[in-house]
Amino acid sequence: MVLTHLGANLDGWDPRILEGLSQDRRVIALGYRGVGESTGQVRDSIEEMAADAMGAIRGLGFDRIDLFGLSMGGMVAQAMAAKAPGSIDRLILASSGPAGGPGILAMTRVMVSTVLRAAVTFTDPRVLLFFTRTPAGRLAAREYIVRLRERRSMREKGVSPGVYRAQLAAVHRWGRQQPADLSVWSGPVWIVHGDSDRMVPPANAAALAGLLPAASVTMYPDSGHGAVFQHHSAFVAAARDFLRR
Repeated sequence: MVLTHLGANLDGWDPRILEGLSQDRRVIALGYRGVGESTGQVRDSIEEMAADAMGAIRGLGFDRIDLFGLSMGGMVAQAMAAKAPGSIDRLILASSGPAGGPGILAMTRVMVSTVLRAAVTFTDPRVLLFFTRTPAGRLAAREYIVRLRERRSMREKGVSPGVYRAQLAAVHRWGRQQPADLSVWSGPVWIVHGDSDRMVPPANAAALAGLLPAASVTMYPDSGHGAVFQHHSAFVAAARDFLRR
C-alpha cells in the first residue's frame, strides 16, 4: 500500500514509481478520505488517516501488508505501525519525520510562502516545493511534471483549499506531539530522504532511525522533498530489492 503526500490526489504519484513497484507485486494506492474520488469528510489528524487506512486494509481482506508512505503519508504509516504493528511486514518512509521532529512545525510556513511565490511566478508549486534550484533539480522537476501529464483519462478531481487546510492542521498537530513509541514494531524499515529537503528537514531521517530498531537510511544528494521523484529509477530498484528480503 502506498500513501501519498499532503495536498495530493492519486494523480500526484509519479507513474514511474507505481509502474516500477507493480512489476512484481500488487500496489494499492489509497486516496485519503475526502480527497480526489474518495468520499467522506477530509481528516485533520494523522491518527484518523491511519485508522482509515487500517480500515481499508481490513476491508480489502488483507491481514498484513508492506507499506510505503511519502511525506505526510510516512507520518500516517508511522501511526499505523504504532497502533497495529502486526499488520505491517516492511515499511518505507520517504521525506517524512517523526511526531515532534525537527522543523516539522515550519512546514505550514514553508508551504504557504512557496505556493504564493509559485502563484506570482506562474510556476507549478511542486517544482518549488519538491526540487532544488540546481541544474539537476530543475531538470528533474521538468521531467516529473511531464510524467504527471502522461495519463489523460480517468483523472481525479482537484484538491480543494479545504483539503489543504485540514491536512496542514494535521501535520502541524503532528509537529507538536511527542514521538510515537515505534519500538513496538521491529520489522525492516527503509528511510529515504533528500539532503536539501526544505519541507521536512533532512535531520528527520536520523530522528526516525533512532526510533526504529531495524532502520536503514538512504540520503539522496542534491535532492529536495521529491527525492524519490528525482531519483525514481534508483529508488524503485532499491525498493523492489528491499521488499524482496
